[in-house]
Amino acid sequence: MTRVKKGVNALKTRRNVLKRVKGYRHGRSKKERQAYEAIVHAGSYAFAHRRDKKGVMRRLWNVRINAALESHNLSYSKFIGALKKNSIAVDRKILATLAETRPESFKRVVEKAK
Repeated sequence: MTRVKKGVNALKTRRNVLKRVKGYRHGRSKKERQAYEAIVHAGSYAFAHRRDKKGVMRRLWNVRINAALESHNLSYSKFIGALKKNSIAVDRKILATLAETRPESFKRVVEKAK
């Protein structure tokens, strides 16, 4: 059987793998086998944490809303309950943005909810 050298394809694969791990520490940025392993792990973490990030952001919005409600002498849970009871359909992301950037608009929403 004839000898097959790595040639163009393997070098292209190696170059692309090492390009993706630029900035990683130690052997993971220099050695092909360690670099490929790092890519596989990084991909699985990125997939899992895209979903986790949604929950993290929601918790952050809740904290921001609650912090803004302290000045109105209202708790977060009572405020959300009042919004639902009065059929005010504003999501938490918008409420958190209003609380942070436009306190006067947020105050009007709180007054409507009460």
